[in-house]
Amino acid sequence: MVLEKNDRLILLTNDDGLYAAGLRTLLEVIEEFGKVVMISTMESQSGMSQALTVKTPLRVKLIEETETRKVYTCNGTPTDSVKLAVNQLLERMPDLVVSGINHGANASVSILYSGTMAAALEGCLYGITSVGFSLNSFSPAADFSVCREYVRTVMRILINEKLPPGVCLNVNIPATTAEEIKGIRVCRQSKGNWKEEFEKRKDPMGRTYYWLTGFFQNHEPDSTDTDEWALANNYVSVVPVTVDMTAHWYLSELKDKFSE
Repeated sequence: MVLEKNDRLILLTNDDGLYAAGLRTLLEVIEEFGKVVMISTMESQSGMSQALTVKTPLRVKLIEETETRKVYTCNGTPTDSVKLAVNQLLERMPDLVVSGINHGANASVSILYSGTMAAALEGCLYGITSVGFSLNSFSPAADFSVCREYVRTVMRILINEKLPPGVCLNVNIPATTAEEIKGIRVCRQSKGNWKEEFEKRKDPMGRTYYWLTGFFQNHEPDSTDTDEWALANNYVSVVPVTVDMTAHWYLSELKDKFSE
């Protein structure tokens, strides 16, 4: 059964903080699809992955309420936000969890570090159809308007058909003009890794500290079925992501080794 707009409850969160441009853009779009409860941290929680707050109390504040939205802020992580909403703030289980729009792509292994995608994964752990959106730009002046139509396209699909249990969508959008985007490609996650480098620096007091830098190394740049290839060629990438991290292909061989 497809719910009517007024009966649909959507939980919205992100990892870039309450006043991030991507979050505000996403809020405006998904209000077209139902009542929205938004919960976000005041400051950026990028790179927090599935982290939970366990050493300090969590505090939540309602800062806005209208007929179509409630907006909360909390002092936790994106995963905390989803857990708090589902367990304490919402009158019922939401119909969708939507996360983003992240500043910067979450393609390939970046999903392992992403607070944005952690929130989507947390949603699907509750059995809720969930999706994370990201724009492939770290610029403070990034233009999120190009994301609007692709968010609508994905949302139209998700409100009509639930995702399989344990699966959410990772959607990455090129940072270019609407005219240059060639369409949407359903892809697999590219193989690659971040090559971390630490710069050794001195603070004004002469004390040594280290600043994380580095670059992403794509191990299969010519594979045309990956999210990294799609982004590099101006396609919106859509990757179905599972919470099951088992290497199923290796199970039999590993069992054989332990039976020797």
